[in-house]
Amino acid sequence: MPKNRLEAFADGIFAIAATLLTLNLAVSEGHPLGQELLTIWPQYAAYAISFVTIGIIWINHHAMLQRLVSVDHAILVLNLLLLLTIGVLPFSTALMAEYLNASHGQNLAAVVYGGSFLLMSLAFFAIQRHLLLAKPHLLQDHLTPEVRQAVLRRNATGLLPYAVATVSGIVSPFLTLAICALVGVFYALPRTRFDVQHQRDA
Repeated sequence: MPKNRLEAFADGIFAIAATLLTLNLAVSEGHPLGQELLTIWPQYAAYAISFVTIGIIWINHHAMLQRLVSVDHAILVLNLLLLLTIGVLPFSTALMAEYLNASHGQNLAAVVYGGSFLLMSLAFFAIQRHLLLAKPHLLQDHLTPEVRQAVLRRNATGLLPYAVATVSGIVSPFLTLAICALVGVFYALPRTRFDVQHQRDA
């Protein structure tokens, strides 16, 4: 299968997931609008974090495909698993927004929310590991082992924080939200000179 078909299908899933996040932004009738807009701040927070995360994964997914010269069956399957986790994010985001300030269920909602990010990061790490370590012959020739290791390390950085965010939901859903936001900020920040050089090489 040409990799442009894989990318087109993935772009569609990313776009749909990001769009579905907006369905969580709604106000209730019968209350002063100004007060209601302040009351639903969890919806804004969950939406912003999830949208930024989806956007970052989309950027990294594009960069990953740019390194490829061809795809194999394992890549197609792993890519489907990644897209499966992306498609779940609107649901877990809606749970987090709905239950963050609730009197019950908020901890379970936070665990589901953090867990959805963890599964997404694990799926992305799995496909990157397959490409960078198991199937380097599918990559462009100028990707040195040092470059491949640097890319893989950066992808692995979010695994532990997302695991902590998931477990933290048992204690505080606000902590889960904060950790997920910090991971998003980390990946959105400009890269170091070393990373930029490796990205240029990639």
